[in-house]
Amino acid sequence: MTAYPTHPGTRPRPAAPPPALVVVAHGSRDPRALVTALRLLERVRALRPGLPVHLGHIELNAPLLPGTLDELAASGAGSAVLVPLLFGRGHHVTRDIPDAAAAAPLPTRVADPLGAHPLLVDALHARLTEAGWQAPRGAEERRRSAVVLAAAGSRAPASRADTERIAALLAARLGVPAVPAYASAAAPTVSDAVRALAARGRTRVAVASCFTAPGRFAAECARAAPGTVSGPLGTHPAMARLLLHRYDQALRTAAPVAGPAALATA
Repeated sequence: MTAYPTHPGTRPRPAAPPPALVVVAHGSRDPRALVTALRLLERVRALRPGLPVHLGHIELNAPLLPGTLDELAASGAGSAVLVPLLFGRGHHVTRDIPDAAAAAPLPTRVADPLGAHPLLVDALHARLTEAGWQAPRGAEERRRSAVVLAAAGSRAPASRADTERIAALLAARLGVPAVPAYASAAAPTVSDAVRALAARGRTRVAVASCFTAPGRFAAECARAAPGTVSGPLGTHPAMARLLLHRYDQALRTAAPVAGPAALATA
C-alpha cells in the first residue's frame, strides 16, 4: 500500500478533549467535607492525566453544580459526565442531578451512583482494617462477630436496596453478617442495629462508615458505635478508581442530554 506524504505546512488535527468529569458531591457545613472532595479529585486527576475533572455540589458548598456546568460551557467544553459522589438512588440521584443535567448549557450524561461495587467494598474493608478490625479467630469469635454498615439514609426504596446490596457485598468479603443502618430517613439506626445484633449473640460488632467525608451524620453514627468504627471513605484510592469506572460506564451506556441552552446554540 502506497504511503502518501503529508502535504507540506499541514498539521494533524489535535484530538478532541474527552468529556469533562464532574464529580457531584452533596455538600456539607463541615469544612472538612470540601477539603476531602478536593483531595479526592486530585487522586482522580493523577489516575487519568489529561481528563478535565471538576467539582459541583448539590447544596451548602460552592461551587454549586449549575455554576460548574455554566463555567464549563463558557470555557468551550464540549460535554460533561456527571458522576454522583453518592452511594444510592435517592432523591438527589433520581431528581436533582438529572434536573441539573436537563437545564445545563452543554450536553451531559448522568452516571450511576457509586453503589454496590467491589471497589467500594475495597475502601470499606480498608477503612475497617485501619480502625482496628481483625478477622475472627476461630468459629466461636466468628459467631459473635458482625458489622453495621452506617449510611446516610433515604426515604427512597431504591436507595435502601442499594445500601442492602453494599452490606451484602461487605458481608461476603468479611465472612460475618453486615447489616445496614441509617443516620436519617430510614430504619434501623446504628444503635438499634447494634442492639438487635446483641440480642442474637453478636456482641463483637464494628461499624463501617459508608460516608464520603466527615460531617454530622458520620459523627452521629460513630458516637453510636460500641467499639471499632471506621473513618469516612474520603480519599481512599479505590474511591477515585470507582469514580472513573462510573465515568467510563456512562460514556458507553448513557445517552447525552442536551439542555435548552445547549439546543439553542446547536
